[in-house]
Amino acid sequence: MMEKSRGKILWVDDEIDYLKPHILFLEEKGYTIATCANGRDGISLSKEIVFDLVLLDQFMPGLDGMETLREIKENNPALPIIMITKSEEEWLMDEAISEKIAHFLIKPVNPNQIFMACKQVLEKIKIRSEKTTSGYLQEFQKIELDIEDSVSFNDWWKIYSRLVKWQLDFDEQKEASLNQILNEQIQTSNRQFTHFVQDHYENWVSGTDSPNLSTDIFSKFVQPILEKNEKVCLLVMDAMRLDQFMALYPLLAENYSIRIEPSSSILPSATPFSRNAIFSGLFPEEFCQKYPEQLEAMVEDKGSLNQLEHLFLKDQLARTGLVDKSLHYHKIWMPEEGQKFQSRVGEYLNMDLLAIVINFVDQLAHRRSESDVLKEMVPDESGYRHAVRVWYENSWIRSVLAELGSAGYKVVITSDHGSIMVNRSSMVAADKHTSSGVRHKHGRNINAKDKSAIDIRNLDTYKLPSLGHQHNYLLAKDDYFFLYPNEQHKYKNMLKGSFQHGGISMEEMMVPIFIMDPK
Repeated sequence: MMEKSRGKILWVDDEIDYLKPHILFLEEKGYTIATCANGRDGISLSKEIVFDLVLLDQFMPGLDGMETLREIKENNPALPIIMITKSEEEWLMDEAISEKIAHFLIKPVNPNQIFMACKQVLEKIKIRSEKTTSGYLQEFQKIELDIEDSVSFNDWWKIYSRLVKWQLDFDEQKEASLNQILNEQIQTSNRQFTHFVQDHYENWVSGTDSPNLSTDIFSKFVQPILEKNEKVCLLVMDAMRLDQFMALYPLLAENYSIRIEPSSSILPSATPFSRNAIFSGLFPEEFCQKYPEQLEAMVEDKGSLNQLEHLFLKDQLARTGLVDKSLHYHKIWMPEEGQKFQSRVGEYLNMDLLAIVINFVDQLAHRRSESDVLKEMVPDESGYRHAVRVWYENSWIRSVLAELGSAGYKVVITSDHGSIMVNRSSMVAADKHTSSGVRHKHGRNINAKDKSAIDIRNLDTYKLPSLGHQHNYLLAKDDYFFLYPNEQHKYKNMLKGSFQHGGISMEEMMVPIFIMDPK
């Protein structure tokens, strides 16, 4: 039985007769080779036969390599081409690269060079996929052991960062075969992480062996920049997860050198608590005491509970001795608001501190649960990462960050919390005054199954505000979401598979801080 060809290659060179040893070598390696002695014949043959790769000489009489390349690409834009030339001039290399060639070789070339170039172009996806698969399988057991041995937040940060790395690698290689194993390992990690948070969170909020928390972001990462009399932008991406941040990393690195610091969202990992903590530098119990209007809004649980962010930040500047620093705060909900901000950003470049909140990622999560079209476009976590990256690639904020970098701004990017895909429902016994969160609830004597939630009744130890008589909080664990018994049929199918926040998981709590210096 004839072995399957490793690929069909078209070789176009006016000295093709002298390349017989090279052709025989490639054929011995399993490739099928067709040849042409001029560009015009090469173009014609590429239209008749489906090739996997073209080897193309640059200098040929009549139609030269660049002209031939353009015509072949016109008919088959995805066909990879390896350019072979005698010239080492940089302009020629630049021109060839601009035409999106797959590889560039300088004559003289030996058969093994040609073979390695062909192998790299034709088999790189397969090779990378195999390496990715074997790499994860080798590391699987090590991660399992590290999960059992984790004793600090930094230990857990390293574990989750490695799991995110594998998620991104699987995305890049379109590797679906191991996704289930990886997802199960993430679920196992989350169960252990929940126990870890339960055991340590009270110490964190009291300042004992605490990681960077939402309350620390300004004092530890923004304030030092301002104290050096440097300009800084604090950019808060509502509900953006670590994996989404890392998907954007290469794009952000185009204009900035980036240092990543780990942090944890406070609990509940929800905007009224964690984002207010960022801007105030205070825990929920503290900012509700200091700002009675915030306490009243939290009790009523109506409308936006983040109306005072500008005041919180202004007061924090004053409290830290930076009252003389100029501040501009801007919250972006809709694309047109972002575009308007982009058109006027030049007006704000004299500010010491720019604070920007962007709600796109959170809005995408919420609207997805209500839209069948969005569910198809963003079917899973990989789709969520892709959607966020596509948004950023084409968004106004990318242009704004480039402009801020040119103006000398350092940028601190973080999030108030992430989100987790929920799949299991848990019934909650509650009255009509209970809050509306899907992963977190607070109210009067509310309860759920122990395995699905943490029941917080000693509010002081979590630095949570009491919002009524006999008030307690429920925080969802694992991938649970809360339902009321009389509404389960209405919401169960709609919420299953949606992205929610407010509970305890690595995805919700582990938030990166990107400290970015303009290049």
